[in-house]
Amino acid sequence: MPPRIRPATPADLPQILHFIRALATYEKLLPEVEATEEKLGATLFGPRPAAECVLAFTDGDTPAGFAIFFPNYSTFLARPGLYLEDLFVSPEFRGRGIGKALLRHLAGLAHQRGCGRLEWSVLDWNQPAIDFYESLGAERKTEWTICRLSGPALAHYALPANLG
Repeated sequence: MPPRIRPATPADLPQILHFIRALATYEKLLPEVEATEEKLGATLFGPRPAAECVLAFTDGDTPAGFAIFFPNYSTFLARPGLYLEDLFVSPEFRGRGIGKALLRHLAGLAHQRGCGRLEWSVLDWNQPAIDFYESLGAERKTEWTICRLSGPALAHYALPANLG
């Protein structure tokens, strides 16, 4: 039986936070998680949602995985895109096509919305994920390096005295 995928609702916030923490644990990044149900509620379901979330269910109504994504834009294509921030399938449900179903769902949304691409990042040590994505036909863009301002560096650079 294929997984059932649906948009998340505010009632799903505890499950979404559970999946985020499980993903962070897998990626050895749990200390970096600042997300709370309140913060997620404001950013996923508030007046100006910053992202969207879909949940995958299997074996009836058992939550098996999730994906969080948001719009981006390609100047080269002059078209919108979707950026997949997180995709996670609980270990006990892996190998059952749930990750593939989530990506297929997002590809369908991107196509319906006229997007030129669906993009995401993967940790360079996560070979199982890399192999999975490549098996779907995803192209790795190894010539790009992610740059990030966050935390104190972002706050410092955002100060008016530092913008010149």
